[in-house]
Amino acid sequence: MKPMTREDVTAQIYSAKVKKGTRWADVAKKVGQSKEWTTAACLGQMQLTKKQAEIVGRIFGLSDEAVAHLQVVPYKGSLPTAVPTDPLIYRWYEIVNVYGATIKELIHEEFGDGIMSAIDFSMEIQREPDPKGDRVHVVLSGKFLPYKTY
Repeated sequence: MKPMTREDVTAQIYSAKVKKGTRWADVAKKVGQSKEWTTAACLGQMQLTKKQAEIVGRIFGLSDEAVAHLQVVPYKGSLPTAVPTDPLIYRWYEIVNVYGATIKELIHEEFGDGIMSAIDFSMEIQREPDPKGDRVHVVLSGKFLPYKTY
């Protein structure tokens, strides 16, 4: 029998979510974190505390071994290919391709030479009603980290 991996745990969580019809927002309320962070954690991109992992384990009916995997620092990066093939994720790739240089230029103009952290970071995704068709409203907020001279 092959050893369990974090990818196996993600598959178990997703399978149970579909089977039960669970919403990520409901999981997040029980875990006590945002729906965005909780979803990333359940999909294998964040480390959960023991308490959070146990809650997720109960929600999705996970084994003790799977719950232990949720508490390990994960290998980050969830895309299976360099250029994403999923249409929704590809559109994000397209946004960065088209607007990436603009975003970089405007951040540097406002803050100087540095980066926006994806570690000290938050994200919020909301539905924005619009008579011409609902819109996806995404807010990304990351700490600015200046490059240092040495």
